[in-house]
Amino acid sequence: MEELKKALLKKALGFSSDEIVEEYSLDESGNSVLNKRKVTKKYNPPDISAMKLLLEKEDLTDDKLSQMTLSELKKEKKRLLKQLKEEEKSES
Repeated sequence: MEELKKALLKKALGFSSDEIVEEYSLDESGNSVLNKRKVTKKYNPPDISAMKLLLEKEDLTDDKLSQMTLSELKKEKKRLLKQLKEEEKSES
């Protein structure tokens, strides 16, 4: 379940990934030999549906956010930033 939450958060915040395309050819003895390998970075932008689902899951609707005090909002900001840093660390 934790992996699912991490994946949802990653999709909601956007992420970079490597896209690998490999081209093979056959040598004289019929074995596959790697001919070309192309690695490109791909940026996947934040997904609105994933954001919405996360907000509903965390019960952070507009009503609840508007009712939070400044200190509560700061705590929530710190929590989210910490969660984002942990996600970035686990991607490395």
